[in-house]
Amino acid sequence: MSQAIHATNAPKAVGAYPHARRVGELLFLSGIGPRDARDDSIPGNVHDADGRLCSYDIVAQCHSVFANVRAVLEACGAGWDDLVDVTVFLTDMARDFKAYNAVWAEYFPDPARAPCRTTLGITALPTPIAIELKCTAAIPAPEAPLPPGEGLG
Repeated sequence: MSQAIHATNAPKAVGAYPHARRVGELLFLSGIGPRDARDDSIPGNVHDADGRLCSYDIVAQCHSVFANVRAVLEACGAGWDDLVDVTVFLTDMARDFKAYNAVWAEYFPDPARAPCRTTLGITALPTPIAIELKCTAAIPAPEAPLPPGEGLG
């Protein structure tokens, strides 16, 4: 049996899927991007007058994606220490990996406590973002129901 989780403090999913799904003591997060939960904007993106993407700030997007992952984890009763595996998708590995890696080190300064990580360079993501994270966490069985507004959906 599994439980779908929708986090009210994270951006809405761009498709018909939950933010996360809990199966026993494992928590699987759907791909999480850097969109702002309040207005769906993408931090650091600069567009021209015709709405075409001109540039982006990978550091701003990294901090935003980590904030969104944290929001989903917290909605599930989990935290950073519960993450066991993270897959990172970057649309420009050559340009962005070094900056991403530096931001990662801010959130996980001790490699011995950091989750496992795989970073992949890809050509595109579904929205004009430069980074997306796919996370798995291991969390103990819940002792209390999720807070109001969170959880089964």
